Amino acid sequence: MGDATGHVVSGLEGILAFESRIAYIDGSLPELTIRGYRIEDIVGKLGFEEMAFLLWNDRLLDAGELAQFRNGLTAQREVPVPVLNLLKSIPKSADPMATMRTAVSMLGTLDPDADDVSPEDNLRKAASLTAKFPTIVAAQARIDAGHEPIAPDPTVDHAANYYYMLHGERPTETIRRTLEATLVLYAEHETNASTFACRVVVGTLSDFYSAVVAGIGAIKGSLHGGAIEDAMRMFMAVGSPERAAAYVDDALANKRLLPGFGHRVYRSGDPRASELRGMAQALGRSVGDERWFDIAVACEKRMQETKGIIPNVDYFAAIVLSQIGFPLGLMTNVVASARIAGWSAHILEQYANNRLIRPRAQYTGQRGLRLPGGDLS
Repeated sequence: MGDATGHVVSGLEGILAFESRIAYIDGSLPELTIRGYRIEDIVGKLGFEEMAFLLWNDRLLDAGELAQFRNGLTAQREVPVPVLNLLKSIPKSADPMATMRTAVSMLGTLDPDADDVSPEDNLRKAASLTAKFPTIVAAQARIDAGHEPIAPDPTVDHAANYYYMLHGERPTETIRRTLEATLVLYAEHETNASTFACRVVVGTLSDFYSAVVAGIGAIKGSLHGGAIEDAMRMFMAVGSPERAAAYVDDALANKRLLPGFGHRVYRSGDPRASELRGMAQALGRSVGDERWFDIAVACEKRMQETKGIIPNVDYFAAIVLSQIGFPLGLMTNVVASARIAGWSAHILEQYANNRLIRPRAQYTGQRGLRLPGGDLS
């Protein structure tokens, strides 16, 4: 696909594919605006349920609406037994994101109205999947550890229930607030690869579940959501703050990518990373383990000194999720369980003003070749 002059733009960088009212990134400031609100003003002030409502309805809800909306999500947390049985039957060697993708596909097959693309039913699907994703992730973690999944607790909010299903106990308020803020920060991020994949599928007038499955497939990659797991593996490989500088120098000398650094759009930093940096430090102090934060800061310092590159959202989020107790292999699944709110907003918007997304490619192959043997007509 080319720009206005017909030149190819590799990776569609900077190409405007559609209009949207959901989110905007100004990478030069940097700034992330969601429905008109800066992300720094949202975090800590809106709960995850409020964030989802804002994304789907383009407005804040009042106190009376919040209770009703929260109850609606709570009522849809349980996952059908066939899906739980599926999670138990999949080999432990399977990629956790592939397992999640398969579970969502099964949810679609169990929904008799899966092909109903009316605004009302699509909004129902958005709420259902947003409520069920944490249940799926927590069940994956429990099953992988050899335990039975824990049923949702209808008496607590989204974040507290997520932690409860993972550990079987209520979180401290510090952990609850940190998990909720992390989910809010990951809920929406403009036209990233997985969101674009969702919109491409909707553009064909396919169903809601198919669009979400495409989003999961895209965010699974190491250049997208999978980077959070790679960042934590890097911290584990570094081992101590004292080894950070040497590790970074060796990676750069051997042209190895350092996960958690850099971004396609942000040039002056990721505002979400700034929020997560403070959260990672506070959580480390709260649980009495600041080792991972100290390692991250040491790597960050060396990267800044040598390349001037600063971390993105996944860098400190990896530490946060690890200290909350999410297994390393499920961190991308947690990211997807937050991003489902943003995916849903874009799916709803694409259905409301749809046009088939059909770019072109700059052809670089041959033309006019003939098969051997002459005229085969």
